[in-house]
Amino acid sequence: MKYAVGVDIGGTTVKIGIFEESSKLLTKWEIPTVTANGGKQIVPDVAKSVLAKLAEMGIDKNDVIGLGVGAPGAVDENGYMGGGAVNLGWEPFNLKETFEAELQGIKVKGANDANAAAFGEMWQGGGRGYSDVVAVTLGTGVGGGIIVNGKLLAGATGAGGEIGHIHLEDDEPDTCGCGGHGCLEQYASATGIVRLAKRRLAQDDAPSVLRDSEISAKTVFDAVKAGDKVAIEIAEKFGYYLGKGLAAVANVVNPQIFVIGGGVSKAGEVLIPYIEPSFRKYAFPPCRGAKFALAQLGNDAGIVGAAGMVL
Repeated sequence: MKYAVGVDIGGTTVKIGIFEESSKLLTKWEIPTVTANGGKQIVPDVAKSVLAKLAEMGIDKNDVIGLGVGAPGAVDENGYMGGGAVNLGWEPFNLKETFEAELQGIKVKGANDANAAAFGEMWQGGGRGYSDVVAVTLGTGVGGGIIVNGKLLAGATGAGGEIGHIHLEDDEPDTCGCGGHGCLEQYASATGIVRLAKRRLAQDDAPSVLRDSEISAKTVFDAVKAGDKVAIEIAEKFGYYLGKGLAAVANVVNPQIFVIGGGVSKAGEVLIPYIEPSFRKYAFPPCRGAKFALAQLGNDAGIVGAAGMVL
């Protein structure tokens, strides 16, 4: 029997899973992400935890095909993180080589965490059965992963798939986290939906349940489901921006399917009818047939995709 290990490095915890070659998940666990001292302890901590678990399960290192790791930053095909990882305290370094030195002979493949999650959704989740997939993560920001003909499109420096920073609005006064203005992320992320909601509520005194509650992406879409007219206008604006941004992506990579994940996707199928009209309007005609589906793997997408990259 052969095995693979999937690792998903987050700002608070590192998720780890051991998989059979058949793709069956045998066990998963988490360890804290220690970001003190420039995050120098993260890789040794993960390696130590993985080796201990393999020993506990009686798995010989020689039977491990490899370890895949998703990290929050750009990772090139050689495993080099030229921009480091700001939220982990990492300066530029080679993720693959550093892990391999700690793992005593186990081969390592690195990728951006959103790309790894995208690969997981194609392999075992909402994009299963398709080879040309764009995974969209709607969370605090907007992330993405692009898969063409079954292969991750990482780009020259590993920064491929940063769809949240497609420019959509010239007159946006607020600054995006990237330093730009008018990025898709400013309208389609959880924080972007709150921004759209506050702006709409400030326009007039139209009645809405949103005036009586703390505004979040969840409360907006709960109000949409309840038929609140103002909330529906906010959802339409959100859908306009996200559909237009995804049309730009479709016009370049022509995917079969978009898989929508992240915290905002918990609103469910209600999201998709707001995205599709704008998408169909702005997509090049041969690209308009792309399907939309919700992600299925939740928090396991990263470890599933990381393991899938080596399997």
